[in-house]
This record gives sequence, structure tokens and C-alpha cells, in this order.
Amino acid sequence: MNTPTKPLQQPFCTTREAANILGVSLRTVQLWSESGLLTAWKTRGGHRRVTLESIEKIRAKPSGAHAKTPSQVSSPVDPQFRILVAEDDTIFQTLYLSIIGGWDMRPKLTLAENGFDALVKIGQERPDLLITDLDMPGMDGFEMLRSLKAMPDLADLDVVVVTGLTDEEIARRDSLPVDVPVLHKPVRFDQLEQIVEASRLRRNAESVE
Repeated sequence: MNTPTKPLQQPFCTTREAANILGVSLRTVQLWSESGLLTAWKTRGGHRRVTLESIEKIRAKPSGAHAKTPSQVSSPVDPQFRILVAEDDTIFQTLYLSIIGGWDMRPKLTLAENGFDALVKIGQERPDLLITDLDMPGMDGFEMLRSLKAMPDLADLDVVVVTGLTDEEIARRDSLPVDVPVLHKPVRFDQLEQIVEASRLRRNAESVE
């Protein structure tokens, strides 16, 4: 892992210094900052600064925790609530693992690389909630959601779309089920957590009826 050539004397650093400390790309640091995984702000000149405390929190994670692949995914498991994330971007996969894995509910989290992979995993172990991107290689999110809609036994599966597409681009590409919430990247994980928690509470309530 790359480290700065000399110790930093301030409680914050630039995004490039953060990237060197963490051994990741500058784009990754910028994305982590926008999504809240790193605590950062912008100076009056528009330059982003990252707190060393938030960097140390990431460094404190087990080696490789911020760069797992779908086949290596394992987060603290609560068998009562299962989340499947369909996302092809490894940076966003890392965000989901790091942030969702730290939620109080501690769900079981599985990643899929595209719509086809997600359908396979749904067949292997049905999740309680699906979080999906739309623009993915192979089978995209639009096609996957159409396939799910055609399966009556999956009609009550909760779905959340997280996408880099604008509402106008989505409308031009295809339509989405009216009851599916859409969050735009960079995702506000506090909003996503509220949606997931509502789904979990609803599922728990239904299980005791």
C-alpha cells in the first residue's frame, strides 16, 4: 500500500494524499467522500479535504475489506433479513459492503454483477430486498425487473433502484414499476437505510401475523 513520503501534520489531507494512504485511485476517494464513507469538505477554492480520522477508520478494516469481489462477499449475517445488490461497478460494490455492513441491523449482504447473475442468486436464496443498478452489462436492470415481474412468487419482493441515470434517461430507456423507489448516484446512504429499515420492519410485522 502506498504511503505519503512524510507524515502529515494536519488532521486532514487532500484527496490525492488520501488515495496514496489508502492505496486506491483518486476517483475512488472522491466517490467515497461523496457517499459519506470518508468525511470530507471543500475549501473556498473548491478543493476537497479529507479527515485523517475517517481514513483511519477504513484502514482499520480487515485487509482487503474495501476491495472484495462478489465471490468473496461476506458481511455480518442476520438470517432474518437478506439483501441482494445487483451492481457491476467494483467501487460501488465496496461502498455497499463497507456502509451496509456497518448498519445496526447487520443484514446478510450478497452482490451480483448484473441482472442475470442476480436472477441466479435469487433462485438460489431469495432475498428480502433487492437493490439494483439499471445500466449493467449483459442483462441490465430493466430486463431483470421485467423478468421478476413475470414471476408471481416474487411479486412481493421489495426493490430499490440505485442508478446513475437521470429520470429523463430512465423514461427514454424503459419504464419502471411505479412502486419502486429510485435513488440517484452518488447515493445518499441515509436515505437508502431508511428504505431498507422500513422493508425490514414490514417483513417482521408480516411474519408475526
